[in-house]
Amino acid sequence: MSWELVLAAIGLAFVIEGLLPFMSPKRWRDMVAQIHKLQDGQIRFFGLGSIAIGLLLIWLA
Repeated sequence: MSWELVLAAIGLAFVIEGLLPFMSPKRWRDMVAQIHKLQDGQIRFFGLGSIAIGLLLIWLA
């Protein structure tokens, strides 16, 4: 895997992460407030799920 591909993937992740706060700042703020109410275990579970999906997609690619 080349560094250019890794940097492109990271750049794409930043673009995707920035879409919601750019297009709908109020909705994004409400979503962050909801996340703030979650317990640490719930947030960790979501993070683990995201990692698993990301690794699966990388493996499929």
